[in-house]
Amino acid sequence: MFIVANVEINILSGFLGSGKTTLLQKILEKEQKEAKKIAVVMNEMGQVSIDSYCVPEDTTLKELLNGCVCCTLSDKLEVQIFELLNQHELDVIYIETTGVAHPVEVLNACLSPLLADKVRIHSIITVLDAFSWMNRKKLKIPLQKLITEQIKHADIIVLNKVDCISEENQKSIKEELRCINKTGRIIPTEFANIDILTITGSEKSERVEHEKVHAIQHLHIKTYVHTFLHPINEKLFDNFLRTMPENIYRIKGYIRFTDNPDTTLLFQYAYGMPLHTPSGLQLKNTLVFIGDNLDHNKLRKTLCNIEKKSITPVH
Repeated sequence: MFIVANVEINILSGFLGSGKTTLLQKILEKEQKEAKKIAVVMNEMGQVSIDSYCVPEDTTLKELLNGCVCCTLSDKLEVQIFELLNQHELDVIYIETTGVAHPVEVLNACLSPLLADKVRIHSIITVLDAFSWMNRKKLKIPLQKLITEQIKHADIIVLNKVDCISEENQKSIKEELRCINKTGRIIPTEFANIDILTITGSEKSERVEHEKVHAIQHLHIKTYVHTFLHPINEKLFDNFLRTMPENIYRIKGYIRFTDNPDTTLLFQYAYGMPLHTPSGLQLKNTLVFIGDNLDHNKLRKTLCNIEKKSITPVH
């Protein structure tokens, strides 16, 4: 039984597809070089964990699936952290939240009476997609509010993907962010590259009142998990993406295409931009859809039809 007092906790916040997992990977690489004893808690809205494969095998990992740690899974987060403290000697815990989590709600779950004297909240780190911030008015009002709240309560704002915008727009965004958050440190980045000292050396800000906006009750964010039994036709899948309902905000998972059926691809989709890269893993072809009031039946029928057409011989 360890229970090392004053274990540091960092909360990774940010909307869907902003780059949280990429940032986490880079942080873990640098922390391991410093011989830090690290644990990671990853929260996924769906029933299947996708991003956990990005965590090194020798890193202690806890997963919270099918809900959000800021609301429906807050009690389970408390238990998971308590178990980590009991079972491992740790220096720091990183919590990667879902894209629709309110960081202060997560912070509150970490500071329950069971944990308050054992952990130290070091920082809330919000990752913001610079290009998507410029187009945020296309999102529904509750989602715009959520992203604003994620920025407002951050100790560090990682302004990611600045290579996709002009210097003039970057300056304008910084001014907007400073109006929302007067004390948080704003760090422009490309591909979530960040000096680890900007995180490990930062101090948390005084917490202010927050507007309670989270996934389940207010935003109607839902998930749908679909597993393909066979490789699918890439052209058919691309057509699906182009005609997909706008209420699908994010897709991530693993997929195989018929033209290269032995290669499993890591697939990610956010803000209209699909990306797939070789994963080097042999996994089920499972995709997790995150969106607003998803029509599960319609999605299931559409994706099953794509698979059916993909395996039907062409005459």
